[in-house]
Amino acid sequence: MRSHGSLITLPDAFAVCKLSSDAAIPAWATGGDFVSIARTADELSIVCRQDSVPAGIACERDWRCLRVAGTIPFATIGIIAGLTSPLAEAGIGVFVVSTFDTDYLLVKEQDWPSALDVLIRQGFAIAGVAST
Repeated sequence: MRSHGSLITLPDAFAVCKLSSDAAIPAWATGGDFVSIARTADELSIVCRQDSVPAGIACERDWRCLRVAGTIPFATIGIIAGLTSPLAEAGIGVFVVSTFDTDYLLVKEQDWPSALDVLIRQGFAIAGVAST
């Protein structure tokens, strides 16, 4: 089987939070090895470690995360499609975050074992897989 690339699991559980568009970036959101903050006219969206989010914050909890290993040049095409298409065919929803260097794929905890199985069958090598 041809390898499609390598993915690395992040050890934490994550939450995707929504604050008002004019909210200040809260200190609780900035810790950990992976944080994503995006502001639009409609919201301040934060992906951060779930255990950092205080009670009362609007969020979707229980996400697990895979990082595409290495740096992806901007001219590279199809990375996200290669990850998300087989998961969509398996009925697994995802939340994707892209950075300058790479892409992150978040999957709900209840879908995590199935998602890993699908991606492994597609030829992805997955490092750091914890027992589920």
